[in-house]
Amino acid sequence: MKRRILVLFFSVLLLVACSAKHSNDSKSSDSSQGVMDIARESQSDYAVGVGEKEEIAVAPDVQIDEDTASTLTSADRMIIHRAYMQMKVKKLDQAQQAFEKKIHEYGGYIVESNVYRESDKTMSGRLSVRIPEKHFQSFLSFAEEEAVEVVERNVSGQDVTEEYVDLESRLKSKRVVEERLLEFMGEADKTEDLLKISSDLAKVQEEIEVLVGQMKYLENQTSFSTIDMYMIENSVIVPDIDNDLNTWEKTKKQLATSTNFLLASVSGLVVFLIGNLPVILIILLLGAGGYFLVKRSRKKE
Repeated sequence: MKRRILVLFFSVLLLVACSAKHSNDSKSSDSSQGVMDIARESQSDYAVGVGEKEEIAVAPDVQIDEDTASTLTSADRMIIHRAYMQMKVKKLDQAQQAFEKKIHEYGGYIVESNVYRESDKTMSGRLSVRIPEKHFQSFLSFAEEEAVEVVERNVSGQDVTEEYVDLESRLKSKRVVEERLLEFMGEADKTEDLLKISSDLAKVQEEIEVLVGQMKYLENQTSFSTIDMYMIENSVIVPDIDNDLNTWEKTKKQLATSTNFLLASVSGLVVFLIGNLPVILIILLLGAGGYFLVKRSRKKE
């Protein structure tokens, strides 16, 4: 009986000891985990900032809503218009003056102007102009009215709405990145971090300038339409009646022509005779000798 009591007593002690040991190990483990968490939290502030900065810097551009461009009305769409006209005009200089006046009235400007002389009394010219979009059709109608005949007329349009919306979305994304980088630059303490942030900021700002330039180009192209015109002067060449009816002038001209021909003929004959005189003399001598021989032979018969 005593033996059983002792065995039971030692068994209880063993269980208590094991339980205490397990409790101490758990506390030690929890304590170590807490220390590690605190250490990580104390070192994560700047790391998190840098991580966010890098994530923003390399974040892909914001994707455009596919329905954004398609839901725009025709008035809101950005279209680049171009036109080419080939026409005949009564007087080239008068037509150019009329076009220049209308261009100034509409607030446009001339890009290129050239004038060519096709013949003695026919001229042609090229005119390339930029007209505000709202006056595009009005100017084409005015040009048709000024022309005697429109030989060719082509009008084309390029829709750049989606391209512009894409650039606008990318610009917004880059602006957000720029703001975050400026915040990080103000919070950075280390020189190494400042250099890294400055480098990233310069790249982002360069990309922003490129996007802004592309957007301004599209805005200019859609705000002003380009019209190229080729003009031919439709003048009829009429013979000079005074010259055609001037008989005395024509008579003098014919007399001078005949006199020149006669003088040229005489001059040519003189040159021929003098230049070929030796040959002519030989031919004459041979002819004379042959004549006397024939005459003598006839007398003998």
